[in-house]
Amino acid sequence: MAKNIPLQERIIFALDVDSQQEAERWVDRLGDHVHFYKVGLQLFMAGWFHVIDMIVERGHKVMVDLKFFDIPETVALAVKELNKHKAAFITVHGNDPILQAAISERNSAQILAVTVLTSFDESDMREMGFTGTVEDLVYMRAKKALDLGCDGVISSGLEVPRLRDGLGDKFLIVTPGIRPGTNDVVKDDDQKRIATANQAIKNGADYVVVGRPIRNAKDPVAVVKSMQDEISRAL
Repeated sequence: MAKNIPLQERIIFALDVDSQQEAERWVDRLGDHVHFYKVGLQLFMAGWFHVIDMIVERGHKVMVDLKFFDIPETVALAVKELNKHKAAFITVHGNDPILQAAISERNSAQILAVTVLTSFDESDMREMGFTGTVEDLVYMRAKKALDLGCDGVISSGLEVPRLRDGLGDKFLIVTPGIRPGTNDVVKDDDQKRIATANQAIKNGADYVVVGRPIRNAKDPVAVVKSMQDEISRAL
């Protein structure tokens, strides 16, 4: 099922900066090229709801990536607060009651369940006591989240094919860990399960989250245009 997602929304730019002023500069700099932004822990702590309001007031969408993991009542109240500020996507990282609590207050927001962080690989799984593969855990968590009523999941581009094959196309997949090329090295990179924008979309992702490859580029707009071209070819 083809989803009617504008090209300018396919890239969710990660505003991993330390002030609302810096976030505003990036929103202005990317202009009409990007219409979807991610606000994570760093920026949210620096700008609180004001930064979300700023992005929305400029006509863009916001993915609030705080990965809620708390007692269900607290998560429900947190989602309720975010709905006052018109968040488009809200990420949650928890068990069934936590996900259900977020869903109960989603209103117009879409709840995305975090499966396995893209900074984890098989060795991390062993250290945490998991005996299966990353792909198995991603699939299991995604299936459970969708059965509960989540709107989509966060998954690396590597697991997307199995998710689409096994769970269908009537849900959203948002893919972080996007790099210009799988062999490219981003300085101080902590991402382990990576893919290009083309690979992620071709595999079945709906959106890609991109931060450092754009933020660290000499010409960020050129990188955005290049990735959008990759996405267009994959669609």
